[in-house]
Amino acid sequence: MAFGGLDHQEAAAPMADINMTPLIDVMLVLLVIFIITAPLLTHAIRLDLPKVASASARELPDTITLSIDADGHLFWDATPLSHDALAARFRAAAAQPQPPELHLRAAASARYEVIARVMGAAQAAGLSRIGFVTDPDAAVAPPARGAATPAAPAAPAAGRPSGG
Repeated sequence: MAFGGLDHQEAAAPMADINMTPLIDVMLVLLVIFIITAPLLTHAIRLDLPKVASASARELPDTITLSIDADGHLFWDATPLSHDALAARFRAAAAQPQPPELHLRAAASARYEVIARVMGAAQAAGLSRIGFVTDPDAAVAPPARGAATPAAPAAPAAGRPSGG
């Protein structure tokens, strides 16, 4: 059984395509309904959250800033400190109920030997949270006037044959 057009001629071909207009109309109506109701569904949920009697804020541990200058001198929170008194200060800090964080602030030209000795003393005393303080602006700053600049690569000498 074929469906024909409005003209009642016998030579007319049967209509073979599906009319998509009603399907598109229904889909658009459903889309509009979902767009309108979706925000309402997310805001309609009521939750009764439990109440807490006292909210204790998490306390951050104290920090110790140990500065090392270019000559190897130590400064405990900006107070000068000798290398001999360093181990005693580390032991006292590690004995606290919540050991502090150690922030090492070393000059760029400080000797690695001094930094390694300080880190070893801190770990031996029981301080395990050690960090380095850096200056991000100093890393990109141009060299100071009169500072040595890296030498340019040497150009091959004229008259010397290149390898080959």
